[in-house]
Amino acid sequence: MTSVAGSEKDGDRRNVSDGVGVLVLGACAGWSLITAAAHDGRPEGVLLALLAVAAGYAAGRISGALLPVAAPCAAALTGVALAAGLPRLTPGPEIVGPLGHAGATAALLTLATGAACCAAWTTASPTFRVLLRLLAAGIVVAAAALDSVSGLVTCAAVLLSSLAAGRTRHRGPGLAVLALAATAATGLTWAVAGNAVPDGLTESLRGRLTPHRIELWHDALHLAREDTALGVGPGRFGELSTTAAQSLAPDGKPHSAPLQMAAEQGVIGTLLLAAAFCWLLYALWRSPRPTPVVLTAAAALTVLAAIAAVGNALSFTMVSVGVGLLAGLATAHPLTDEPARK
Repeated sequence: MTSVAGSEKDGDRRNVSDGVGVLVLGACAGWSLITAAAHDGRPEGVLLALLAVAAGYAAGRISGALLPVAAPCAAALTGVALAAGLPRLTPGPEIVGPLGHAGATAALLTLATGAACCAAWTTASPTFRVLLRLLAAGIVVAAAALDSVSGLVTCAAVLLSSLAAGRTRHRGPGLAVLALAATAATGLTWAVAGNAVPDGLTESLRGRLTPHRIELWHDALHLAREDTALGVGPGRFGELSTTAAQSLAPDGKPHSAPLQMAAEQGVIGTLLLAAAFCWLLYALWRSPRPTPVVLTAAAALTVLAAIAAVGNALSFTMVSVGVGLLAGLATAHPLTDEPARK
């Protein structure tokens, strides 16, 4: 009787979080169409990213229910293969830090590390758990082998966070700390774009982020101030940014997801992006999975949010799919029994 009641409670949790997700993603899609109509923008990129997240989330929920250990393990291996096997994702000498393809490489490796760690916490076998943690450690080494400094740092951060999650009894405070970390990363990006940080820190960040990227951020904030409500329209940053026009290899992006949303879709678009991230954390909070699995996935998504705040990772469809996939895996209800929840 208790088991039935618990199952019904878990089902109610999933229904609520799924309903919130439908509303948030639907609002994001609707607002992109509104701003595109107002300024003759091109919303296809935003719509594709939203579709990729939704598809990945559905795939994660299904595969996580059927194969709770094998599915995240396969996802981790696929992420590493994509990062290593696609030449366009490999950071070249002209790219420094998490900008463009380098950011996508770091993002894929980060998600792969999170998936491997989730698989390790899901299995009941101590031997498999050790092997899966070695896989996660191997992904950190792979990041170094691919010359992805940012990937090395972010993967190591996820691995350490996952190990710390095993000592955490309550997921709420952990998720709150991760939300604050993502907010701090976004706030720092915004402060740099608005020249609101001390000169010494600005020079240090300029050396790491490159002057070109910071100039793109300045342009994005300037465009956001021109039309705070609606922005300049999806896909129009490259047309209106002086820095982007002068770039040798322009891609039409400001290389910061929050600033791009602010410039192209106004303050409401930025708030909807924040709402999408909060929905992922909320879905994880309501998840029936063990707390270490939840916090590991949340840590990987938070690190990814930091990468997206200073790079262009979310412009790659496979990264958006990976975000939804990891969230779906960590919120699925396995058909088999799991180790005792912590």
